[in-house]
Amino acid sequence: MSKGVLYVVATPIGNIEDISQRALETLKQVDFIAAEDTRHTRPLLKHYGINTPLRAFHQYNEHAKLEMMLQILDAGQSIALVSDAGTPLISDPGFPLVRELIQRGGRVVPVPGASALICALSASGLPTDRFMFLGFPPRQTGQRLAWLQTFADEVSTLVFYESSHRVADSVAAMCEVFGSGREGVIARELTKLHETILRGSLESLSERLRQDRDQQKGEFVILIRGATGDAGERIEVDIEQMLITLMAELPLKQAVSLASRVSGIKKNILYKQALKISGG
Repeated sequence: MSKGVLYVVATPIGNIEDISQRALETLKQVDFIAAEDTRHTRPLLKHYGINTPLRAFHQYNEHAKLEMMLQILDAGQSIALVSDAGTPLISDPGFPLVRELIQRGGRVVPVPGASALICALSASGLPTDRFMFLGFPPRQTGQRLAWLQTFADEVSTLVFYESSHRVADSVAAMCEVFGSGREGVIARELTKLHETILRGSLESLSERLRQDRDQQKGEFVILIRGATGDAGERIEVDIEQMLITLMAELPLKQAVSLASRVSGIKKNILYKQALKISGG
């Protein structure tokens, strides 16, 4: 075990046995563990008889504790960084610490393991040769739709995370933006007791979520097949659809301004199109 090293340690995403022997040895031997939530990590350590001290290091305190952590590493102590589940920094805290330590010439050692996005992708049945991980979609309806629109013509498999509170709305928005027939996968509660992997068109997946409230519980990875066909033809349709969607949520000028930022098309052109749509 090297001193003054930050070990980025992957932990199980559900099944407690999905952890490597190397990860367990690292967690035992470091000076302390920086955990996203000590209450979440403690049962894992207890299960494997690990008594290494825990310190909280999460999105709300990582900037405040950054310098302290760097000083500890400079003094020769070793730290294991863990998130609640899976590989740290993937839609989880830790990036400022890793980035700053590297810039100061420090050493960061990855200890690989479980990752929800890779787990879902491997079992999805969608193309895996090229994919784009996009994290969590925006929470607000208008922002979510406009943000999704920027990926409408992406040919890579798209991978998102989503929470139980917004999964139904997000899949409905994806159906609207990407098209009802686009192939998708919803992977829920991976490696856990109620693991479910649903496959089908976005329309069928959206309908399944609406009809079965149990399918809205847990943690989700949403995967969507990349775009195919003539992108040029889709762009014209997508711009109009984007304006319609944004105008339903925002005042006309705001809708035009946001559509212009997303598409790169001049506001005056979009404004004329928006007036035609609205009948003005």
